[in-house]
Amino acid sequence: MSFDYIVELKDMTWGETIGKKDKPVIVMFYSPSCPHCQQMEPHFELYSKKFKDKVVFAKINVLENPSVVGKYGIMGTPTFKFFCDGYPVQELVGAIYPTLLKKYIEDVLQQSPECIKNTTWIDPGITGYA
Repeated sequence: MSFDYIVELKDMTWGETIGKKDKPVIVMFYSPSCPHCQQMEPHFELYSKKFKDKVVFAKINVLENPSVVGKYGIMGTPTFKFFCDGYPVQELVGAIYPTLLKKYIEDVLQQSPECIKNTTWIDPGITGYA
């Protein structure tokens, strides 16, 4: 499948894509063998084309990038995580209705000028295993 408007992320390229962007970023955490991910991919690609000028769309393979997966506590695939100014602001998990994904994208766009004010900073060094 061709994903012309979707950036493929790695642990090493995460920060340069997610950090301090002038647009919101939506990341699809996926596994290549996940049937729900395969079900959602065409919709993710469709929305990446529709919103390409307003949102950065990215994907990251959970099997190859354990650092980012661990940092954000990703427990299932697909997980769609929305970022504003480098901070996570929304999350959807599973094979959801495509219209729900579209609605969340539109909501993040509507709130993007103010979304950073609505987030809580969490120290990335904190883990739940202390």
